[in-house]
Parts: sequence; C-alpha cells; structure tokens
Amino acid sequence: MVRKSRRQKAAFEAFLRERYPSLQVEEGGILKSRNLIVGDVETADILFTAHYDTCAVMPIPNFITPKNIVFYLLYAVGLGAFLVILLSLAAFLLSEGLSLPFLFRPLYTFGLIAVLLLMIAGPANRVTVNDNTSGVLLLCELMERCSPEEKKKAAFVFFDNEEPGLFGSSYFRKRHGQSVQGKLLINFDCISDGDHLMLVMSRLAERRYKQALERAFLPPPDGSKTIAFEQAGKTFYPSDQMGFACGVGVGAFHQKPILGPCLGRIHTPRDRVLDADNLSLLTDACRRLMKSEE
Repeated sequence: MVRKSRRQKAAFEAFLRERYPSLQVEEGGILKSRNLIVGDVETADILFTAHYDTCAVMPIPNFITPKNIVFYLLYAVGLGAFLVILLSLAAFLLSEGLSLPFLFRPLYTFGLIAVLLLMIAGPANRVTVNDNTSGVLLLCELMERCSPEEKKKAAFVFFDNEEPGLFGSSYFRKRHGQSVQGKLLINFDCISDGDHLMLVMSRLAERRYKQALERAFLPPPDGSKTIAFEQAGKTFYPSDQMGFACGVGVGAFHQKPILGPCLGRIHTPRDRVLDADNLSLLTDACRRLMKSEE
C-alpha cells in the first residue's frame, strides 16, 4: 500500500510489468512523473485512470465535502489558522526561553517551511486503503476481467504524483495533447469507503455520455448503495479528472446531515476501509459501459 519513494514506485511498476508485459512508462514533467500505461491511448475509446502514488502521513485527515464548498473552505482555513497559531506559539516560547526575541521570525519561518515539506515529502502513510489503493485495485481487477475485445477499446493509466499537485496527469495531458481531450476519461480515487458513489462529470462528459453512464453504473437491487451523477460545476472533487475536458471523477462517500456527502480518514493511519462490494459494482459498471460503446 506504500508507493511514495522512487524505490517503492519502481517495485509497483515491476509488479505490473510482470503481469502486463506491454506496460508502457511515460516519464517527464514536474517531479519527473512516471505514468504507467496498459493499452493504446491513441486508439482507445475510453481511458480508465487512477493515481498510484501515496501521500505523507498526517495527524489530521483531509476532509472533503463535494456538495458543501463553504464547509470545505472553512475546514481548510481553520486547519491553516490552527497551524499558524501553533507555530507562532512554539516560536514565541522558544525565542523567549532563549532570551533572544529576534529569533521569533526566523524560527516561525523555519517551522512553516518544515511543516510544508513534511506534508509533501514527509514519512509515507503506511495505510492507504482508500486513497488510492482502492483505485489501483479497481484498474487491476478491470484488466483481469476484461475480454481481449474489451481491452482493445480501453487504455488503463496509473497516474503518478497526484498527491503533490496532479503533476502526473498534467504531464499526460501535455504529452498526448488534443488526442485525449475529447475522449471519455473515468478517474477512480477513494472508492472503497462509503455507500454513496458519485460520478462527477465535466460539462462535455455530461453532454456526451451521461445517458450511457446512467445505463452502465447501476445501484444494487437491495439498495445497499446509491449512485449519483453530478455536474463538476456544482460539485468539487479534486482529483486527476479535473484537467480533462471529458473527465469523470468517481468517489465513494458517507452521507451526513447538513454536510451531505463526506470523505474523511484519508492521509492518516485510519485509512483502512476496503469495501469489496464497491470494487465489484464499479468493475461491472465499467464493463457494461464498454459493451454499450460497441
């Protein structure tokens, strides 16, 4: 579940190559992202994607409320304010304790830089079930279950460096240019912790593919899961699909009063929930979608 360092990512690459000898590696862009690709991007009708890199461990989870942007912003601002106050207090106490008040500003600046570096390049989170081992598992399961004819219609892309800033998908978009902008791209990120599944569609994806997606992505008859189709303009789900004109982001959420759909626990050791039913449901949906495009 840990794919953060170059060595860890290389081990995952070797794992994929053993099973899929046709695996291609595209390296470049910021941080020299290494995107892993199975299939032909240029001829594929559909791109199925997920980021394989994992994040640094954090004491407080990233908390996302896609339908409640106000709360999401308040949470982010509150977390930032708490961090500023904590660093200021630590710098003040240290500078006063040393009777060197002029050290307050450099100590505060050093602390802020150190925290930012820890958020990006700090120790890896050892437990990444939902973010985004779940998306990686989905792509692997889909490749295993697809027929040779189905595989010809799709390309499977494992993006690198999503966590630091969507750098892998940005490089992929730049490398492939207009050839991918009109293609349906379905990105799976955090799909195993929650019974409310959402497909967040760009305007172009909604216009071209909403009906096909609704026919393919069906909730189970027992009502144990719900599926919603949302517009990206009204729903904030930050992941790799955001950079593509025909992108669809898929995530799993818990429904909460007032807040609406919520995603929590990620970026912390509490990211341990794997709902295999979600993976099965989404795999079946993707195969139905490929069949409908015949």
